[in-house]
Amino acid sequence: MFVAASSECFSDLPLADAIERMSDLEYPAVNIAIHHDSRQITPMQVAEDVDMAIRLCRDTHRLDLAGYSVNIKGSGEEHYRQFDACCRLAKATKVVSITVPSAELGTPFNEEVEHLRELVRIATFEGVLVSILTQNDRLSEDPGTVGVLCDNVKGLGVTLDPSCFICGPSAGRSYESLLKYVYNIQLRDTSKDEFQVRVGQGEVEYSKVVTQLRREGYDRSLVVNMVELDDTDHNSEMRKIRLLLESLL
Repeated sequence: MFVAASSECFSDLPLADAIERMSDLEYPAVNIAIHHDSRQITPMQVAEDVDMAIRLCRDTHRLDLAGYSVNIKGSGEEHYRQFDACCRLAKATKVVSITVPSAELGTPFNEEVEHLRELVRIATFEGVLVSILTQNDRLSEDPGTVGVLCDNVKGLGVTLDPSCFICGPSAGRSYESLLKYVYNIQLRDTSKDEFQVRVGQGEVEYSKVVTQLRREGYDRSLVVNMVELDDTDHNSEMRKIRLLLESLL
C-alpha cells in the first residue's frame, strides 16, 4: 500500500498547481478528480481533446498516478461517450482504477445494474477497473446494496470511504462485507456529527482500516481526500494525515 492525495484536496487551484502543492507536501502519488463541476479538468474536456488531457494528467511533478475519480453530468449516450474518453485517458496514462458515483437514492435497482454493467464493459475494453464510491445520499450508502450491486455486475469494485459509515444515515453500520470488493479507498477524519474534522479529532480508526485491507491482500493507494476547513492550516492537516498513514505502512 502507498499514500496518495486527491486533487480535490486543492480544488480551488488549477490542476498543475494542485499537483505541485501535493509534491511540496511530499505525497508520492495523486488521484485526479475529473468531475463535471471541476475547475481543474472535466469529463467533457477529456472527451473533446483526449490528447490534451493526457498531456495535462502526465504532468505530475514525478508523482505517481494512483487513479481517477470520474463524475459525469447527464445520462445516455453522451454519458458513455465521456466515460469512454476517460477510460482511454486512463489507459494512455497507465492508470487501472476509475472511481464513479452510484445513482441517487430512488433510482430503480435494475436500472443502476444495467448502467454499471455498461461502464464496466467500456472500461474492460481499455483494461481499466471500475469501482463505485460509498457515499451518503446515494445507493452506495447502504453496504448491503453495494454488495448486491457488485455481485450482479461482474468486475465491479468498491472505493471505500469509511466516513459515510461514521457520519450520516448509515452511521454505525459495518462495511466489513465490502472489503473483498475494495479497489480503492478515500480517507479523512470524521466525527459522528461532522463529515470532516481536524486530523485526530474524529473516529476513523486508520490502523484498523489498514489491517483489514492488508488481510484482504489490498496493495493499492490510500487516498487522502480532505477539503479545506475554516480556521485550519490545510497544508499542516494534509502533512499530518500523510505522516500518520505512512507510519502504519
